Amino acid sequence: MPADGVADRRNDAPSSSLPATPINGNANGIGPIPMNSSFRLRLNPRHDHQPDGYEDLQSEFTPLLFSSLERYLPPNLLNVGRENKHRYMREVLRRYSTEGERNRVQKHREYRRKILSSYQPLYRDLYRLNPTNFFVPSFIKAFSAHDFDRDESIKNIMSEPAPGIYTFNMLQPRFCEMLVAEVENFEKWIHETKFRIMRPNTMNKFGAVLDDFGMDAMLEKLMEDFVRHISKIFFADVGGFALDSHHGFVVEYSLNRDIELGFHVDDSEVTLNVCLGKQFSGGELYFRGVRCDKHMNAEALPEEIFDYSHVPGHAIIHRGRHRHGARATTAGQRINLLLWCRSSVFRELRKHQKGYVSWCGECQRERRERIHQAVTAKKMELFRGQGEAAS
Repeated sequence: MPADGVADRRNDAPSSSLPATPINGNANGIGPIPMNSSFRLRLNPRHDHQPDGYEDLQSEFTPLLFSSLERYLPPNLLNVGRENKHRYMREVLRRYSTEGERNRVQKHREYRRKILSSYQPLYRDLYRLNPTNFFVPSFIKAFSAHDFDRDESIKNIMSEPAPGIYTFNMLQPRFCEMLVAEVENFEKWIHETKFRIMRPNTMNKFGAVLDDFGMDAMLEKLMEDFVRHISKIFFADVGGFALDSHHGFVVEYSLNRDIELGFHVDDSEVTLNVCLGKQFSGGELYFRGVRCDKHMNAEALPEEIFDYSHVPGHAIIHRGRHRHGARATTAGQRINLLLWCRSSVFRELRKHQKGYVSWCGECQRERRERIHQAVTAKKMELFRGQGEAAS
């Protein structure tokens, strides 16, 4: 089964089972960082640790990745100077990034710089997250609750029509209209300048990557302040508490664009999908359960079969490994905003796991079957023992 997009391996990070390259340094008066080639990152993060920000430091990796990874540093490195931590984590990350990959990332940055140096936005207000102008009142109210009540407040605006799938009202109609107009303006500029456009993924032939023309900071804020909190509540088992990078894009469906989308999984830990409009018929999403790589082609269980009809402004959020597809758009034009949210820490830890009972439906079914067989075997053993004692 194809993955819906190309994996961005530069966001992968190491786990506790792998050594990190130590560096020399002295900061905050605590002495040099230990020189130990077998130094390891922690398996479990320090959730009570407040990480530094790394936005102003130059690196080939996203700043949010360093903030997320910092919680996994060994205890004696948590309070050293920010620059030293940055160098330490950068060396760790470079172990998982080949020179070819780093060159590809650099070329993509140059591609974005060329766009940003020439493209004139239609609505500059879209490029800075403004909850009051973006979100419906119920969504804002849920996140404005006091710390102790916020999780429950967020749960109250969610519907769970099928296991692991959550829907809610999110975006204002005016915001949806402006974002659609901005994408159309960008595509017009692409056509007029004959600039090469990079499509959202390997399956969609139409649409645009929002990060490429300047919306990356806004989308990162959306993930960090809102999607990550939702994911911490509902998708902690796939790294929802440690989302540290994103891929944001718009897809377009109509009779003269993409019509449908085949059965697939997303290159994400958590996917946010919001319908922007316009007028359309068809285009329903169909879901068939969450699966690990081993069980990707396993049959769906009856309770995993679910179809979802899009409503403009309404969002659906699910695990990226939740198998799904999009039925044909039979009339009009459907445009959706998608935000693939990723956790480099979860991706690395997943390499060292043997089973995924917490989220793979087939792993869960196999476990239930093993328990049932064990219980049945134990009962038969007890019955035989009772029969022998009676005789």
